[in-house]
This record gives sequence, C-alpha cells and structure tokens, in this order.
Amino acid sequence: MSSTAELLFSRKTDETPGVAPPPALSPSRAVGHIAPDCAGMNFYDIDNSLHASLRLNMDAATYRHFEPYFSQLGGVAGGRLDTLARIVDRNPPMLEHRDRFGQDLDAIIYHPAYREMEKIGFEDFKLHAMCHAAGHFGLDRPSPQASKYVFQYLFSQSEFGMMCPLSITDATIHVLRASASEELKSYLLPKMLSTDLSTLWKGTQFMTERAGGSDVGSLETTARLEQGVWRLYGDKWFASHTDAHVALILARPEGARGGTGGIALFALPRYLPDGSRNKYRIVRIKDKMGTKSLATCEIVLEGAEAYLVGDAGQGLKQMMEQVNMSRLSHGVRAAGMMRRCLHESLQVARNRDAFGDRLIRHPLLRRQVMKILVPAEQALSLSMLAAGYMDRARAGSNEASQVIRILTPLVKFRACRDAISATRAAMETRGGNGYIEEWVNAKLVRDSHIGVLWEGTSNINAIDVVRRAVSKAKAHDILYAVLNGKLGESDLPDAFRRRLATALDKSFRFIVQVAGDPAREHMARQAASGLYNAASAVVLAWEGAHDRGDARKLLVSRLVLEHRVEAADPLAPADGDWEREAYAMLLDRDRCPSLGEVNLLLVAG
Repeated sequence: MSSTAELLFSRKTDETPGVAPPPALSPSRAVGHIAPDCAGMNFYDIDNSLHASLRLNMDAATYRHFEPYFSQLGGVAGGRLDTLARIVDRNPPMLEHRDRFGQDLDAIIYHPAYREMEKIGFEDFKLHAMCHAAGHFGLDRPSPQASKYVFQYLFSQSEFGMMCPLSITDATIHVLRASASEELKSYLLPKMLSTDLSTLWKGTQFMTERAGGSDVGSLETTARLEQGVWRLYGDKWFASHTDAHVALILARPEGARGGTGGIALFALPRYLPDGSRNKYRIVRIKDKMGTKSLATCEIVLEGAEAYLVGDAGQGLKQMMEQVNMSRLSHGVRAAGMMRRCLHESLQVARNRDAFGDRLIRHPLLRRQVMKILVPAEQALSLSMLAAGYMDRARAGSNEASQVIRILTPLVKFRACRDAISATRAAMETRGGNGYIEEWVNAKLVRDSHIGVLWEGTSNINAIDVVRRAVSKAKAHDILYAVLNGKLGESDLPDAFRRRLATALDKSFRFIVQVAGDPAREHMARQAASGLYNAASAVVLAWEGAHDRGDARKLLVSRLVLEHRVEAADPLAPADGDWEREAYAMLLDRDRCPSLGEVNLLLVAG
C-alpha cells in the first residue's frame, strides 16, 4: 500500500495499515449467555441442501472433481474471507483526486484486506476466468458454468460486494468474446483472462445515467468519431467497480436515431496503449447503504477513447448478455445470503436459552426460522437448476436457452426480494446483538437491498419475465415441459403430485393471461411470484424424491404450496399436526427421515 493510502487509512481504522489483517476468527462457541455465530464453519461441508442439488444438476464426474474445491472455498468463506469482509465493511475505499505535488491522480484507495479478498477471488479461485479458459482446477477444458455459480454462492455468504468485480469481469469477457472484433479480442482478452493480479485487466459496465436507469433509451452519453477514433462525452451516474481496466459502456453515436435502437456498445479502457490515463474523471464515490467494500462512483467522460464493440445498432442487445449473466449471479448471491442467514439463526436458536428452554424449542421462534429456511431452499433449487442449463445453452441448445431466458429474471426477481426478508428475520432471531455492527447480521441486511436495484428493479425483472420471456420468446412453453417432466419422473404420492400439477397449471395460465393483456401489467409481479413459487415447489419435490438418504426437501415443497401458492384464510388456524412434525424433521438435527416417513406427511391433514 502506498504511503498516501497508509495515511488515509490510519485515520479510519483500528487495524494497522500496511500490516496483514488479523487471522480468521476462531470457530464460534457460546460465551456466557451470548450465542455464537458461524465463524470458523465450512459453508460447503455443512450445506446438505447444496450437496443434494448438485448431485442432480451436475454430472457425477464433474461433481466428484469439484467437490474438494467447493469444500476448500467453503472453509475460506467461513474463515479468512469472513474476517476480511468484516474489516473492509468498516474501512471502505476512498478517492484521492491529487497527489501531494498537485498532479491529478484520480485513484481509489483500498484497505489491504480488500486486496486480499481480490486475491482469493481472482487468483486463488479464478472466478472470472474459470469458464473461459482451460487449465484451471486440473481441467484441460473450461470449467462448467454450474461450478462457477457454486463458488459464487459460497463466496457471497461472507462477501457480497467483491462479487461485483468477479462476476462483471466474467460477463465482460463473455460479451467481448461473442461480439468484439478479432483485433479487439486479441488486445483485451489475454489481459482479462490473466489470473495474476499484477497483470490482470478487470472488467465492469457503465450504463446508468441521471436521465435514465432502467429506461436505457433515454441515455445522453454521446459517441463521436474523431479522426478515426471513437470518443465519448457525458456522465454516468452509477459506475460500480469504477477503476476497472475495461468498462463496457453504452453511448449514442452522433446522428443515430433515438431510443434503444440507436445505442452502441463500446469498450472503454482505463489506460491507453501508451500507458496514459484515458480522458474520464471519477467525480466521487457514492456513500451507499451497503456493499461498502465496492467503490460505486460518478464519472465524467471528457472525450474518452473507446472501441466500438460489434454493430453500432446492437448495443443494448449486446449489453443485455452481460446484464443477464449478472442477473443470474444476483439470484445465486441472494440464495447464498439466505443460507448464511439460516446458519446464523440456527446457531442462535440451538445455543441460547430463554424462558426456561432452548430457543429452538419455542414454537414461534421455530416458525420464524422456517420463514428463512423455505425461501433459502427455493432460491438454491431454482438457481442451481438454471446453472445446470447454462453450458447446454452456450452449446446451442434451444431448450436450454429458453429455460435460462425465463429462469434468469424469475430467480433474480423473487430471490432478491426474499433475501431482504430473510436478513431481517435473521437479525431479529439474534435480537439486539443482530443490530450491532460487530455481528454479521447488520451487514447482511444492508447488502441484501442492492439485489433489487442492480441489473433492474423488481418491476423491470417482472416485466422482463412477462413481456419478453413469456409474451415474445414463448420461453414458458419449454419451462412448462421441463417442470412437468421432473414431476413425472418423481416418485410421489398421487394426491401430492396432483396438488403440484394443479399449482403449476394455474401459475402458467395466469402468467400467460397477464402477458397477453397490456392492461394487466400491474399484475406482472404477482404473476412472476406465482410462477416462481409453483416452479420451486416442483423442483424441490423432484430433488427430495431423488434423495433417498434425506427426502426433507419434499416437506419444503409442501410448505411452499401451503404458504406461498395456495390461497389461505388469514384468520383461520393453520397449525396442523403435519406441520409441527415437518418442523421437527427440518430443524432438529437428529431427525433424518426416510422417504416413507416424509411421504406420509405429504398427504397428512
């Protein structure tokens, strides 16, 4: 770290600048009356739900090959990464406009803990490059997409902000490979595929402006062709990972028509081939509610040199490739955050006494934990299903492409909304300590909210599902066939199978009705939520029916039907014996029921 950085951080932090942060937290245990947290746990090894999903959504050989790496990152996420994330959350990046000689510097200064997190993500686990190049993790081919999303799921349980640079660099590489000229690819991709931080060029995207966030067609950034060089002029209002080496950026070439059809995509380098800085300024770092580790800034483009990517009229379409990859990543991150919330809540519930008994044995607390467990399981199952289709879609499978087309905005829409409720419930489970910044709960609450903003709000993603995936692409037809196929191959009691089939049929009929009538746009979120819940109930049932060692996901499937799909009288008691027994099987660690026991509960009154 530079001397300037040392001076800056010496004003803000208890950790000594320039010195390695303290070692990872030791495994937690109750101290006095204070319940432990998850410090020291291996987030992969303790996640039986993830294991079950991967056995079905990843081929057996790939799963066996990657499992040691998953476990390795699970240990890092529960240990060193968790420690670093807490340090960086208290010591966010700072912007230094000039050096002591008065020369423009425009540099973002990071705490050493941030740089170590970069090393874990970019060098140790190669999340940005693993699916684009051979030679990583002992493979003579690029890694499967599903393995990358498992890494993201584990990583985000400790650190959300760093997932932006990791995911967006991966997505930037994908867009450049798909759309850039051979000359541009040969210049940028070797640098971006490096796994050595000293030579790596990281990627990002700059899209949002004051004039338009989701309304991309109203952007005002202009591109001028000056002496054979494209130069960009304008402002970008939210530019995350601002000091990345390459930014994909949308601008309207002078003379191009209005709306989205006149927008072009450019690759904006931070540094020019002669080593000089490009002509854009970082105006300030946003003071955000969460994701404190990540520098999100405003920038001013002052004739910055950029390279046109693909056809000038296809800019938004090309950028959406990157956006859609980031949307699935957001769904996976939301699933990871909810899993962390579940682990944290169980740590409290199983280790703290109140009112003469362990918290886990109090009925109302059990119900609160279940309100975290159910959406966490839904998000995991649907995001891993989507991840399992990614490579087939990239290989040209129309079926897989259609499944991804509808599942991506669907998972992003609902899982990110559920994560907000889950983080709040986990904070409440820990009680007052959950409101204190020394514990992870406050960070989880703050970070969870960005998922409903980045890469489109809930409204935008719901409309994408209804208007585009359903109305235009007809992707729901293939998803319906896929889900019915999974229902047909699952060994289920007939009565429960019929309930699932009915829920599935109703959800698809409803979303088709909404998609076919512009006057029903106000129902888009309701229709998307219904489809998400019905689809997740089917996938959870499929997973539970195929896991002969632990069929408890079948119980989650019924809970989704009972509480998130089927209409219920809010003033009628809903505490049947079956649900109390289901809670016992799901929350009490000594209960691992057989498929037969679970099947009895699926049809119990």
